[in-house]
Amino acid sequence: MKYFFLLSLLFLITACKHTEKKYTTWNNYGGSKENIHYSSLTEIDTSNVSQLQPAWIFNTGDADTVNNSQIQCNPVIIDSIMYFTSPTLKLFAVHAATGKKIWEFDPDSMSLNFVLNNSRGITYWTDGKNDKRIFYVASSYLQCIDATNGHLVKSFGDSGSIDLHNDLGREVADLFVTATSPGIIYKDLYILGSRVDEGAAAAPGHIRAFDIRTGKMRWIFHTIPQPGEDGYETWEDPEAYKHIGGANSWSGFTLDEESGILFAPTGSASYDFYGGKRKGQNLFANCLLALDAATGKRKWHFQFIHH
Repeated sequence: MKYFFLLSLLFLITACKHTEKKYTTWNNYGGSKENIHYSSLTEIDTSNVSQLQPAWIFNTGDADTVNNSQIQCNPVIIDSIMYFTSPTLKLFAVHAATGKKIWEFDPDSMSLNFVLNNSRGITYWTDGKNDKRIFYVASSYLQCIDATNGHLVKSFGDSGSIDLHNDLGREVADLFVTATSPGIIYKDLYILGSRVDEGAAAAPGHIRAFDIRTGKMRWIFHTIPQPGEDGYETWEDPEAYKHIGGANSWSGFTLDEESGILFAPTGSASYDFYGGKRKGQNLFANCLLALDAATGKRKWHFQFIHH
């Protein structure tokens, strides 16, 4: 009986032992969906980093020094292929070991009303078989690219793209809407924030989730609440949601994939530097939001700066 008790106790201890997660890849923006910018690899450390030498150099060929172009992209590496964007938002796939180009995609070749924005990264998805996709935003368009050849996935959205002006609940066709930080994937959803104008004429910064395969919008969280939604009462103007913009999640997300919780920080409502036309507490501006990643329903929020 004594030995049976000891074996049972040992089994419980073993079963409850926390499995340490290994951070040995960089297949998400920020390294992982936790967005902690951490790698557990030890080949390069403080003892040898000074000895590093260039192994290869890849020139995207589209720097615009007159207009102070830049690369802010945090590349991802999948199966020895590195994906990243250039100063003019071309998307490249290169061999990570050699720097040899595999393909490139030029969003400006699509005859769209192209407006240049910065891009901090891209998002990779696969069904584990042959369907491999890259998602990123160029100008006001979410692009869905076949990771194997650099072509648009025509079955997604409108022949491979989604105009981010659409489905925000009001007319914003003439306003600035883009996304400088990449979205994040939860199961079969691509969840995306936005960058909008900081002036008086700004689109709302609602958070949206799209079907990973079709591009259909599956849920939207109104960061400026509409009638009947929590937080609507914190705006003195009952029609604020019709003309106030901002409260956007521009800096990217953190995802607790196990619990299905999306953490989304939001910025100020517009106009940033004058709040006289948006009296009230202004939820959900200047908040940290915890959302159900599957449905977009709010679990809790914390407002850092009360208006």
